[in-house]
Amino acid sequence: MGKHMVSVTASVPACEPPAWAVLQRQLFSVLDEAWRVFEDRYCHPEGGLRFDGVLEGRDGADDFYEPFFNWPMLYMLGGSDDLLDASKKHWNGVTRQLSEAGFLVDEYERGYDWFHQGESLLMFYGICAADPSDDTFRRRALRFAELYLPTSPVGNVDGPRRIITAPHTGAGGPRRGVDEGWAQGYGAELTNMKPYGLPLEDLPGIDSWDDLADPANARRMGEAMDRRLGDGDVAVNLASTSLIANAWLYTGEDRYRDWLVDYVQAWRDRAAAADGIVPDNVGPSGEVGELHDGRWYGGSYGWTWPHGLHSVGAVALIAAMNAALVTGDDAWFDLARAPLDRVLEEATRGPVRDGESSMASTWLQRLGPDADADLQLVPYRKGMHGWFDHQPLQIAFPAWIWWCSGDPQDRQRLDQVERECGYDWTTVHAFRDKEEAGHEAPWLAYLDGRNPDYPARALGMALGQVARRMALVHEDASSVRTDDIHWWQRLNPVVTEILVQLTTGAPAAPYNGGLQQTRVRYWDADRSRPGLPADVAALVEELDETRVGVQLVNLSNTRERRVVVQAGAFAEDGIDHVVVDQLDDGYPGPNRAYRADEFTTSTRRIDVHDNHLLVVLPPGTRLGLSMQVRRHQFTPSHPTFDRFQEKQNDDR
Repeated sequence: MGKHMVSVTASVPACEPPAWAVLQRQLFSVLDEAWRVFEDRYCHPEGGLRFDGVLEGRDGADDFYEPFFNWPMLYMLGGSDDLLDASKKHWNGVTRQLSEAGFLVDEYERGYDWFHQGESLLMFYGICAADPSDDTFRRRALRFAELYLPTSPVGNVDGPRRIITAPHTGAGGPRRGVDEGWAQGYGAELTNMKPYGLPLEDLPGIDSWDDLADPANARRMGEAMDRRLGDGDVAVNLASTSLIANAWLYTGEDRYRDWLVDYVQAWRDRAAAADGIVPDNVGPSGEVGELHDGRWYGGSYGWTWPHGLHSVGAVALIAAMNAALVTGDDAWFDLARAPLDRVLEEATRGPVRDGESSMASTWLQRLGPDADADLQLVPYRKGMHGWFDHQPLQIAFPAWIWWCSGDPQDRQRLDQVERECGYDWTTVHAFRDKEEAGHEAPWLAYLDGRNPDYPARALGMALGQVARRMALVHEDASSVRTDDIHWWQRLNPVVTEILVQLTTGAPAAPYNGGLQQTRVRYWDADRSRPGLPADVAALVEELDETRVGVQLVNLSNTRERRVVVQAGAFAEDGIDHVVVDQLDDGYPGPNRAYRADEFTTSTRRIDVHDNHLLVVLPPGTRLGLSMQVRRHQFTPSHPTFDRFQEKQNDDR
């Protein structure tokens, strides 16, 4: 890494600012107003949510963090200065609130599944990445990760067997069994769970959901769930690798990396014994299928119940991303590839119909009229009677694999999915779902050069989603909830998916506990903080394994803006050189003229040999920046602005 920071100054005028740039800055402005309204309406001054109900059972902690999950990301992208402190305030407030309710021990989840823990931790990971210099959050990150190391006395990990010891774990150690209410009887009156079917398929006399109407059957199901779904390791525990990776990004200590790699490798070994597909359950002795008559499927939040690919595919991807991050080796993605290839082999065709699949309502809203087309439907779940629960494939899964690996075969899989999916990838559907994701297809088509107006259309769509959320807030008759703990996340007006795509060149992080990886990241050189400076818009317009093309525009006609462009979310990628455009002559022309003359531009190459460079944007200028990059060139870490500041001081 060089001692001095390479600097390039823009000279090409932004005479007619592109629509995407204007809309992007408008979105930043609208969001910085919207989160304040939400905060004033639904939050106590100390940061907790206005809730006067009673929390029971094990479920619910995630729902108190999720309304704020993407607020730290908005700050990192360039949101207002006070948003970071607001994010910390709400994390602290919610943590106190949940601690008083008995859900947390020493600020961490008492014991629950990693499908939900992953959701809870997104906000925490975002704060850690946004401000690694905050020693309080740093200590928390290390303390939380310690809970999931073999050396921890709480007993979440069995190092010799390479397992996490229960589906529900946390600061209280392994919390065996399932939710206490379910354990006493899992009956047909649980209508919200009916779309997911029977949790266990092999209980005599219980062949359909209606059989659970018999109290004796409901009791037998609950007892069996408590015993068989509440012990041993399960695939969704792979999401815990993000907690370990987050600590490693702070310290670089081998013990974090070594356990992460060993744990993921254990699941790779089990997958190899199951024709490549990651199994979903491991018994207390370390044997796959120990609690399910030898079957590799049937575990909690696994292939059979309740979500199948939606959960197992997500955690396989998260684990592969984390293992590749700490090792620099993309071979880990075999863990995430195999499940996709298997379900694609079992694909059928047809429309999405309400009630015919467990997530039909989600797809009907995501696809709109396209849901009626002849679609490729892949089975999300595997049971004793074969593959079932056919739905459209989540594009984020193959997209992330290709994004991370750059492997031509991963690109071929993605192209095949597009050819066979049955809907147009250039369409921008207007929705904002819980995961703040789902627009990967039109974004990928844009990067391929087949959807040129995607940036402006997507930003317009995002503005519309903010407007709808604010309308829902304004028509809400109360600010205090007593029952529905999902209420706030459905009203959170902060939208970041499109900003992440366009400015950083990445899909939104996997929602069940993924760390946000990016191709580029920005720092405001004058305010010494993460994110784009005021007035500056950014667009990643080309992307492959060795090249990233970025367009930067300064919309201010009076102020110079300076931005540090970093390769990789964790400064892990290297920039070999950049090719930039520059003004030759012809602008602004003579002052007697009523219009500017046509101006000409050319390009020049600048060697960088580092993971960042400084871009100076004089008033009303733009810069096209084509970066030749090397993936995994540097050791990833949580970067702070201090190292850039030191280099700027050296240059002076």
